[in-house]
Amino acid sequence: MTTSISLDGEWKLAHWAEGERAVSTPAELLASGCSFVPAQVPGNVELDLERAGQLPDPFFANNTKLLRPLEYHEWWYTRTFAAPRAPGGQPWELCFEGLDIYATIWVNDVQVGETENALVEHRFDVTRALRFGQENRLTVRLGSVMNRARQAHYDAVLSTSEHRQEALYTRKAPHVWGWDIMPRAVSAGIWRPVRLQQRPATDFTEIYYWTFDIRPDGATIGVHLQFHTDAAMLDGFSVRFHGACGDHTFDYEWPLEFSADHCRIPVPGARLWWPKGYGEPALYEVKAQLLHHGRVVAERTDHVGLRKVQVLRTETASGQEPVKPALETSGRCDIPLDPQSHFQFVVNDVPIMVKGTNWVPLDAFHSRDRERLAAALALVDDLGCNMVRCWGGNVYENDAFFDHCDAAGILVWQDFAFACSHYPQTADFLDLVRREAEVVVTRLRNHPALALWCGDNEIDDNYRQDALPPDYNRINREVLLRVVQRCDPQRHYVPSSPYLAPSIALLPNARQRAPEQHLWGPRGYCKSDFYAHNTAHFIGEIGYHGCPNVSSIRRFISPDKLWPWQDNSEWQTHAVYHWDHPAINRDRIDLMVSQVREFFGLVPQSLEELALTSQISQAEAKKFFIELARQRKWYTSGILWWNVLDGWPQFSDAVVDYYHGVKLAYHYIRRVQAPICVMFAEPGRDKFLPVFIANDTRREAEVSYRVWDADSGEEVLSGTAQVAPNQNWQVGRARCYAGEQRLYLITWEVDGQSYGNHYLSGYPPFSLPQYRDWLKLIATLPRPFAADQVAL
Repeated sequence: MTTSISLDGEWKLAHWAEGERAVSTPAELLASGCSFVPAQVPGNVELDLERAGQLPDPFFANNTKLLRPLEYHEWWYTRTFAAPRAPGGQPWELCFEGLDIYATIWVNDVQVGETENALVEHRFDVTRALRFGQENRLTVRLGSVMNRARQAHYDAVLSTSEHRQEALYTRKAPHVWGWDIMPRAVSAGIWRPVRLQQRPATDFTEIYYWTFDIRPDGATIGVHLQFHTDAAMLDGFSVRFHGACGDHTFDYEWPLEFSADHCRIPVPGARLWWPKGYGEPALYEVKAQLLHHGRVVAERTDHVGLRKVQVLRTETASGQEPVKPALETSGRCDIPLDPQSHFQFVVNDVPIMVKGTNWVPLDAFHSRDRERLAAALALVDDLGCNMVRCWGGNVYENDAFFDHCDAAGILVWQDFAFACSHYPQTADFLDLVRREAEVVVTRLRNHPALALWCGDNEIDDNYRQDALPPDYNRINREVLLRVVQRCDPQRHYVPSSPYLAPSIALLPNARQRAPEQHLWGPRGYCKSDFYAHNTAHFIGEIGYHGCPNVSSIRRFISPDKLWPWQDNSEWQTHAVYHWDHPAINRDRIDLMVSQVREFFGLVPQSLEELALTSQISQAEAKKFFIELARQRKWYTSGILWWNVLDGWPQFSDAVVDYYHGVKLAYHYIRRVQAPICVMFAEPGRDKFLPVFIANDTRREAEVSYRVWDADSGEEVLSGTAQVAPNQNWQVGRARCYAGEQRLYLITWEVDGQSYGNHYLSGYPPFSLPQYRDWLKLIATLPRPFAADQVAL
């Protein structure tokens, strides 16, 4: 068994402008007479200063601007701990899961290591520095990230979309420098757990599991493994596997004549892992035991899902809109996959209609991620998401995140932590990236939920915007690709999101020719041509703004700044305008008000009216985006909308604000992401509204449905339909008139469970008093909510 001692908890913290004091060692630190504040590990320095009364709440008003001078500080953490009485004959390692960022580490005045990457774990052999059976002192110095950044040389090709060149050489989460969804909070700290751990004489170095094949009578698990040992000879070793999924088990043993080998484990009658909506996400608890002459000398346990994930994609798309079936009455209405133009996930040979979201930072201060994780994942579950895209502007999530996705059947699209920038291409930086990727890929590759590695967020498009070929970028074209090929060869890799192939990258319509697209565009009316006639085979990002609830806004905006929003610095700070100058043209509040004006034909005259109207326009928009993707099923094989939960208090696309205030869009999305859903499609040339049932499951569904006019109560359609697995089926049509605005209410029942939806017919502007009345009716449908509490 591995001996491990947690070093989390209370430390002491000192800081000053870098170079202000002549302190370069722990001894000089203690002799300097500097003052300390209590510090929590895991933690961020700003949170320690707030607890000590040296900083106000960074998230209130314009207080994030107070953080800028701290970027030039050096930070000294120190604590004492008791080491074991005897060394035990094996090396001891100091393990930091997250050090932000340029750290020097001492144990008892002996320097044991340095770091230059905040995103990965670091381990240092401290055996010779420890005083066994005595008190030991651990000291960590974190240098100024800004002073380090300004020592670098910035080649002419380097750039960032946020005009934050200082970010480029620094391996922190890209968002910390300021983003359109996150404040500038560069921060520092020991942000993930730290422990002292003894390294066993014999142990597994790595085990890689993958699903070699799936057959009607079972499956086969592929295994690559490596171990280390102090045994003089590599004789008498074997590995024994025991797997259990409920009452289904398997056992297998394989002889080992070297410290690295591979084998294949037969699993008769295997239970398969499926994404949410398509079956149970069966997980096997697999215990691997390393035996030496029949005695167990090492063991580890993993959770393994038997599944095969394929990503079927063409390099380019046709850029043509889908041809939708024109049915006068009923019939199958999903669109066959175009072999020349597509992007589709297939699990266990079954095409998956992806309905999910982008996963963004849980908090601007990442030491708080752990306390926010469970609630955020519960929202994703409740919304019926079967995929999350871990956005490239974030940190890499911890194992608890992936464990949950494994157990809940939520596929994960994982970006590497690069976003919207032209990063350095020097040999040293590429080597830093390679080492980071090796750690990340090796840590996450055994999770069955992990569906795809992606090189970055929008960097191909950044090169395109500068009229440069994306192939200039060796990070996503070479380094990351090679790491995935070496360390996780059974999983798909795509260079960028969206990926622009060389043949289209510099074309004027390159974005429309990419199979996977981010649909932001002009941010106009949600059913404008840009959205309604998009050419995406897979929508990687799409969003629409909505105010937080009024009660939440009052928690981060000063009372005298609550209204009006115009010329309001606090609203701009939380919009997010993170620069100290006015040269950037970005006003997200004006954008949100414009979207309200598109929908209602009015400019809100109070805080309460803006909150309500923006939440309505957002909710109708996101509902439409999801329904449109499902209507075009297999032409469009998935949608990942932006986003569930804010990582700080702001005006944004999220459907739940930072304080967990739920917006109206949350309720609408929860309804339209049901695996079996009854929906209206948009009118065709004949001015009829098709009504169809989307069945995104592997079973035939008997669906009893009813559609009626909300105002008159007149029934439009009703009946029972048998819908084949994984198909869309049109059940009828309703006549629509360009000059009429109507609300249709929909209910349906499947397997004794009731569901509800609605459809807003006609063109804007809609009447706000009328919609308020309609909202009361919409709220009473199955999966109800309180209409009178919306936006409060």
